Amino acid sequence: MGMISKFFYQKKIKIISREELKAGDHIFSWRKAKTYSHHGIYMGDDQVIHFTGQKPEIRNFWDKITSGSLMNHGGGKNHKLCPNCGDQSNLDGVVSSCLDCFLKGGDLYRFEYSACPVDFLYKSRRGTCTTAPSDPCDEVIYRAKFLLLHNGFGAYHAVENNCEDFAVYCKTSVLVGKKVWFGRTGQANLLSVSGLISQVIWPPLSDVISSIADMRLRFGAGKVSVESLVARSNEI
Repeated sequence: MGMISKFFYQKKIKIISREELKAGDHIFSWRKAKTYSHHGIYMGDDQVIHFTGQKPEIRNFWDKITSGSLMNHGGGKNHKLCPNCGDQSNLDGVVSSCLDCFLKGGDLYRFEYSACPVDFLYKSRRGTCTTAPSDPCDEVIYRAKFLLLHNGFGAYHAVENNCEDFAVYCKTSVLVGKKVWFGRTGQANLLSVSGLISQVIWPPLSDVISSIADMRLRFGAGKVSVESLVARSNEI
């Protein structure tokens, strides 16, 4: 499809209500004027497990932009602390928050799995769907809880190990991160060198990069058990 037909074909991203949520859903919400989105796994009972990098020693440019994904929970002068979560502003890694704190005032979206390849290519934004299938919800919930218990997803990095990678791993047991060759699935593809270059030189190339990476996620990348992932993380 050409650029004009792509413009008219683009699939809008649907806001969902809380009543539509199911335990094991991969959810996300936009941050900072929709420059990026924050992802997590909904656990039921208004709880979300997600991955964040908030420590002050973060120095990478993109990490500075996308870190601090948790709201300050009223830590400022004119706000009260969240009665459910307390002050999580200094937490780092895999954390659990109430849905309100996760959303940070933003709209609620559900990440789509087993997306049609055409829909995947022509979604209006990256980081909203994948052609990969999801594992059963009980497995998804088990992985998220295990990673929370052990804080076992490694160090946060906006491009190589981020909240979307965490949620996709919980849903599929496939590690994305550094394992993907030439670009990234999702929004991080736009932050990578190849993604930035392709957007400037020839925008359709970014679709090709994302498609290759996503197909690799589904067909080329191996599954890693959560126990092995945590053990590997502890060895580093």
